[in-house]
Amino acid sequence: MPDADDVRRIALSLPDTTEKIAWAMPTFRVAGKMFATLPEDETSIAVRCPKEERDELVLAEPEKFWIADHEAGFAWVRVRLGALEDDGELHDILADSWRQAAPGRLHEAYPELGLPAID
Repeated sequence: MPDADDVRRIALSLPDTTEKIAWAMPTFRVAGKMFATLPEDETSIAVRCPKEERDELVLAEPEKFWIADHEAGFAWVRVRLGALEDDGELHDILADSWRQAAPGRLHEAYPELGLPAID
């Protein structure tokens, strides 16, 4: 089961990512744009997620995903770390959020972090 140390290690392994404390919690930013937060209890993360997709995620896997009341109007979703299978799943979630915040120059420089392949 991934924990806060895994979140930090994986997030900071993504290109041009920095950690900054905001709202009394660690936030992770790519090129200055936030893509993940680690709320104070460190049992979940908040990541970017298009509103139309997050509702489907929450309905499909409510034990894993939920929408915090104060984030309902924004394109963010919460992820319970204890519900994740492994570090690979955490990496995929963080990389997806990173892609949504990263500028085009980083997408071009790191094509391996591009959109997942469609089978």
